[in-house]
Amino acid sequence: MSDTATTISEDIKTAMKARDAAALIPLRALKSALTNASIEKGGLGTLLEEPEALAVIRKQIKQRQDSIEQFEKADRKELADNEKAEIAILSKYLPTPLTEEEMTAIVEQAVSETGASSKADMGKAMKRAQELADGRADGKFLSGAVMKRLS
Repeated sequence: MSDTATTISEDIKTAMKARDAAALIPLRALKSALTNASIEKGGLGTLLEEPEALAVIRKQIKQRQDSIEQFEKADRKELADNEKAEIAILSKYLPTPLTEEEMTAIVEQAVSETGASSKADMGKAMKRAQELADGRADGKFLSGAVMKRLS
């Protein structure tokens, strides 16, 4: 089991002992999503690598962000606040995000390493930038930075 998955299991136990339903609900959902991802990878009991576990966490956060958007459109502030609280709980399992300066340096390095010079080369530059970011950057922001650099 990856370190993150182990930590999540321990945090579920802690939340259960503390009777912390606010933390327990998103943690159980995350553990279920991790289990489903491991089953998809190779069957029950298959271990997820750390980057795969982080991708599952990001997906869970993205789902909640989409829900917040919908709840706010429907004027359901209490449900949006609940989703925001769950995002805060899930976010602590992600590595610290890159600063804007670090992101710019990564984009520059990716563009120079791949020899990208136009938007047609965006795919190779993005692939390299994502490798360099090592999961510490939001894909949408990284894509925008690469596109801006190649414009």
